Amino acid sequence: MKKKVFALALVAAMTLSMVACGAKKEASSDAPHYVIATDTAFRPFEYTNAEGKFEGIDVDILAAIAEDQGFTYDLQSLGWDAAIAACQAGQADGMIAGASITEDRKNNGWIFSDGYYDATQCFSVAADSAIASFEDARGTTVAVKTATQGASYAESIANDYDFTISYFEDSPTMYQAVIGGQCSGCFEDTPIIKAYIQEDGLGLKALDNTQNQGSPFGFAIFNSDNQALIDSFNAGLANIKSNGKYDEIIAKYLGK
Repeated sequence: MKKKVFALALVAAMTLSMVACGAKKEASSDAPHYVIATDTAFRPFEYTNAEGKFEGIDVDILAAIAEDQGFTYDLQSLGWDAAIAACQAGQADGMIAGASITEDRKNNGWIFSDGYYDATQCFSVAADSAIASFEDARGTTVAVKTATQGASYAESIANDYDFTISYFEDSPTMYQAVIGGQCSGCFEDTPIIKAYIQEDGLGLKALDNTQNQGSPFGFAIFNSDNQALIDSFNAGLANIKSNGKYDEIIAKYLGK
């Protein structure tokens, strides 16, 4: 975990993107209000669109749950590492940023909600690359985003394929390392990389035969005092799945 002093300095240095949300229930002065941290560029889960608006699956799910459960919040777009640091330092109450639910994270202080999206990870290479499998990439340098499930996947098979792993702080920089030839390929969540390729024409291709079993994404807190927030998230998630709102959100970004 990050040291508290480092966390405070890191978070203070970030520019905050605030999104205030209302509630489905009648607003009241004593309605719960939370600070929620998220990533900056993890399309289609959270990103800034062409109009400069922050949106994505995570953004819409959180808004729908807040409306259903009657709480308000400020959504702070900090980046992956800074979002974790903010929660650990007590400067944010929770985090939603496409975070995979894993035993390792649970053992390191993450307290997760129910899973809200099941995602696999895969290996992607430059669009004109001749690499078609892990075996083809044997002995090369591969790119990962620090402290993600994609990084864990790469680390788990690095010895099998003699991979050297290069770590990056955000997905766009990681992608450019592959396109620019510094790395043979990158490990990323499958829906993320496919969204960039299909919608933005990113010069990569996802190798379908490289997907792992994956794990669900979860909303997270780092302090048990915020258990009420997890409980509200779970209750709201169940409700929006039941009333069809969840399916509408997924279809909006990933299609039916």
